[in-house]
Amino acid sequence: MKNSVFAFLLILFTNTVHAQQGNKGSSDYFILTPGPANSPRLNNALVYGCGPARDFLYRIPCQGKRPIKFSASELPAGLKLDENTGIITGLSPQKGTYDVILKAKNKYGVSSKKFQIKVEGKLALTPPMGWSSWYAYYDRITDKIIRQTTDLMIETGMADLGYSYVNLDDCWAISAPNNKMMLLGDTTRYGIARKNDGSINTNRHFPDMKSMTTYIHSKGLKAGIYSSPGPQTCMNFEGSYKHEAQDAKQFAEWGFDFLKYDWCSYWNIIPQTRTTADFIKPYAQMGQELNRINRDIIYSLCQYGHADVWKWGASVGGNSWRTAGDLGFKELDKVFDIALRNASFGKYNKPGEWNDPDYISIGYFGGNLTRGYPEKTKMPAWLQYSYMSLWSMMASPIIYSGDLTQIDEFTLNVLCNPEIIEINQDPLGQCGKVIMHSDKQFIMVKELSDGTRAVALFNREHTPVKISTRWNEIGADGKQKLRDVWRQKDLGAFTDAFEWDIPAQGCMVVKLTPIK
Repeated sequence: MKNSVFAFLLILFTNTVHAQQGNKGSSDYFILTPGPANSPRLNNALVYGCGPARDFLYRIPCQGKRPIKFSASELPAGLKLDENTGIITGLSPQKGTYDVILKAKNKYGVSSKKFQIKVEGKLALTPPMGWSSWYAYYDRITDKIIRQTTDLMIETGMADLGYSYVNLDDCWAISAPNNKMMLLGDTTRYGIARKNDGSINTNRHFPDMKSMTTYIHSKGLKAGIYSSPGPQTCMNFEGSYKHEAQDAKQFAEWGFDFLKYDWCSYWNIIPQTRTTADFIKPYAQMGQELNRINRDIIYSLCQYGHADVWKWGASVGGNSWRTAGDLGFKELDKVFDIALRNASFGKYNKPGEWNDPDYISIGYFGGNLTRGYPEKTKMPAWLQYSYMSLWSMMASPIIYSGDLTQIDEFTLNVLCNPEIIEINQDPLGQCGKVIMHSDKQFIMVKELSDGTRAVALFNREHTPVKISTRWNEIGADGKQKLRDVWRQKDLGAFTDAFEWDIPAQGCMVVKLTPIK
C-alpha cells in the first residue's frame, strides 16, 4: 500500500503543470500547486489552544523528504516530543501562554517556525481541519474504514498540511428497527440501543471504540464522533436525548476529541411555537456537559443556521456552527451563494468561534439525496479552486468529506496548498471582507497577522472576465509585492491597482506585502 501511494505522490510532485490563467477549459483538470521540496517545510498553525491538565496530542505538520528529525525549544513541562514522528504528547501545563519554536531537519535543509500554546480552555484557535465520513460512506461506515482513512491521511501527505481530525459521522450507534433510511436492507446495525444502565451501544461495525481512537491517536491524529440532541440522528440511529451527561462522559472515555451535534429529530421535541431559546436549549445542555468533563473536545453545532446560531453559538460552548444546509451533489452549483451567505456573518467569526458552511466535497463522494456510493464530482476544475479559496478566505473549518481510497492528484493539489492553508489558519481568524463588483464578480480581502493582506478575485460567470482591484478599496497603499498563492509564484511589484483575467467560475488569490 505504501509503495503505491509513494509512487502516486512522486507523479504528483514531479509532473506539476502550471496552467495558464484562462487558457484551459473549465472541465479540464490541471495542477496549480507545486509539489513540496525535499527540504522540510513546517506547516503548523502559529497558535494552538487547550485546557489545563488535559491530555495533549499534536502531530507537527511538516512536508519534506523523510526521515526528518524534529525538535522544540521551550516546550512546557509535562509535554514531550518524539523527534522521529514529530508527535507531541503528555499533559498540558497550567494556565498561561507558552512560546515554542519548532524545528524540522533532514539532509536537505532545516525549517523552524513559531508555535504558541495557549492554555486558557479555548479550543480551535484556528479553524479545525480534517476528514469526515459522511459524504463518502453514510450508513456503510465501519471501524476498518476509519482506520484505513487514518493511514491514508498520513500516506497522502494531508496530515503534513495540518489535516488532523478523523471524524466518524452518523451510523455508528444502533439503528431504529423501523429505519426507512437504511439502504439495501442492512440489518447489521440493528439491536438494543442502550444498556440497562442507559449507556449507549455501538453497532457491530464498531466493536471497540476505545481501540479505534487509540489507533487514530497513535498516528498523532485526533478522533471525532457524532450525535444528535434528539431521540434519533438524521439517519434514525440512537441520539443523545435525555442521556446528554452519560453520552458526553462516554465520548470522553472512548477518547474522542471532536463532537458534531446534529439537530435532526429534535424537530419533534421543540414546541410548535418556536423561540430562539428553544433552539439554544439542547446545545447549551450538551455544552455544559462537555465543560464538566476533563477532556478537550471541540464542539461543532450542526443545526443549519436556525435562529441565527452565529449570534449565540459561542455562548453555549460551540467552536463552530453550520450556517447553511448540507452541500452534497445537489448544491455544488451553489458554492458561491453559500459562501457569500456565510461571509455575511463574518463579524461573528473569530479564534475558537467559526462560521461553518459545510464540508469540502470534491474528488469522490456520494450524493446527499441518495446516500449512494462515491462518484467523481462533476464540479469543474476552476470551481474547485474557487471552493477551497472561498473556505480559506472565510476562515471556515476545512473538513474534507470524500473517499480517500480514490483520491487523485488533482484533488490533493486543491486540498494541499500550504500557502492557501496558511491564509485559512491565520491566527487573526478574520473572515475576508466581501466587495461586490457586480452580481457575478466580487473580491474578498483578508488582513493577516504578519501585516500582509490576502486578496481573492472571484468570477461566477461561465465565461472568463477581467477583474481589477484598486488599493483604496482594499485598505492598502503604496507599492506592494504580489504573490500568486495557488502557483506559489511572485508576480512582482504593483502600485495602486491589480488586474487579472479570471477564468469561468474561477479565481485568483494573491498575497500583498508592502514594500517599504
